[in-house]
Amino acid sequence: MQWEIVIGLEVHTQLSTQSKIFSGASTAFGAAPNAEACAVDLALPGVLPVLNRGAVERAIKLGLAVRGKINSPSIFARKNYFYPDLPKGYQISQYELPVVEGGSVRIQTGHDGNECEKTIRLTRAHLEEDAGKSLHEDFHGMTGIDLNRAGTPLLEIVSEPDMRSSAEAVAYAKTLHSLVRWIGICDGNMQEGSFRCDANVSVRPRGSDTLGTRCEIKNLNSFRFLEKAIDYEARRQIEILEDGGAIHQQTRLYDSDKGETRAMRSKEDAQDYRYFPDPDLLPLEIPESWIAEVKSRLPELPQQMHTRLERDYGLSAYDAASLTADREIAEYFEAVVDKLPSDPKLCANWVMGEISAYLNDEGRFFGDCPLSPGQLAQLLARIKDGTISGKMAKEVFRQMWLKAGLIGKQATAWKGRDSQINENLADQIIESQGLRQISDSGELEKLVGEVMAANSKSVEEFKAGKEKAFNAIVGQVMKAAKGKANPAQVNEILKRKLME
Repeated sequence: MQWEIVIGLEVHTQLSTQSKIFSGASTAFGAAPNAEACAVDLALPGVLPVLNRGAVERAIKLGLAVRGKINSPSIFARKNYFYPDLPKGYQISQYELPVVEGGSVRIQTGHDGNECEKTIRLTRAHLEEDAGKSLHEDFHGMTGIDLNRAGTPLLEIVSEPDMRSSAEAVAYAKTLHSLVRWIGICDGNMQEGSFRCDANVSVRPRGSDTLGTRCEIKNLNSFRFLEKAIDYEARRQIEILEDGGAIHQQTRLYDSDKGETRAMRSKEDAQDYRYFPDPDLLPLEIPESWIAEVKSRLPELPQQMHTRLERDYGLSAYDAASLTADREIAEYFEAVVDKLPSDPKLCANWVMGEISAYLNDEGRFFGDCPLSPGQLAQLLARIKDGTISGKMAKEVFRQMWLKAGLIGKQATAWKGRDSQINENLADQIIESQGLRQISDSGELEKLVGEVMAANSKSVEEFKAGKEKAFNAIVGQVMKAAKGKANPAQVNEILKRKLME
């Protein structure tokens, strides 16, 4: 407890443009090696870069979402270093004047009932091109170079060293991941390299204001690896310091098989890259009219919706955070509540419960949900009006999922197949399967009386003070009713009869 961990993240976000940042080559994932590298990406003599307007617009969106400053002009620079997958011998990036400066992201850590909110400051977000990729496997001891990624547009989002634990770093990364997907600037696919984190980690004596020597862990492409890499690196540095050693600034890699970081190279500083303005690219001017136009098309942001869900629907902070973790979840929930406004909490429970569980089992997203919000809302309405019990609803839901899934496999999203949606699916299954709950008081009175007569021993045990006997009688009533009796009414009738 005498050491404090200090963490800052550099997040490389691949922008969702169809073409690269300085050429017209495709950014599609999965092509054969070097099939999507054009003359500009290969740095052939005489080629010149042309800036992608869509990449700039996505950077503006991020700047507005984090309440940062949109710089105009911003300057593109050459970052000089030599590596086989960097064909030009330099990377076009931004240094002194990035497109976005400052801003912040609010994160929540902890669990239900123990949430803690913290603001993470951003240093900058700058546009740059990605490098290619070195492939070390299946080349008979040689290394292959795939330049398909060369020139892919990136927005590097750099935080201040404001995080003090791996849990905070993961919460920040998840919040940022949700945000870039929410505003539509990145698909967030970490397996394909669309969202990658570099973690700068240092330690210092608790209470000190002086930053320790940092080490950078490169290319962490999962939240789990991010957490494990930071924890390992912090322990490594603390052990060195406690043994009287010194930390050397370096770039490290995380070995997920061994669960450890290892040295990659000594850490470079800005002067090592010999930054200077790129002579082939003019300063980027972003007029206020363009910023205003982009701002007018921004959706309601997650934090704004989080506040509104708590205020308008009476949801807990935990529920609101869960529902706004992804824009597709939020849109689905609001569409359900629009159909059943009388019980937002019930809607939230089923969206985060059954719907999420079934989608996770099938590896699908909310946009691909086979059940429409209207179909779910009708099922929940039948719980509220007593047509079916909560337990019976889960069986109806299972059958609805199977039937709707046959249609869902033919389309990509529930929003895109309105003409195919059968909004009465829940009612049809309830009627065809004979699942309607018995709520007629006369019928239930008769049923409870018959069960009491047939279970006189349990009745006498209850009268003798054995509370468990009550549940045993309820179970017999439900068994006799084949699970269709209204549980609340059964409990009420049985209590009255036992007291008579």
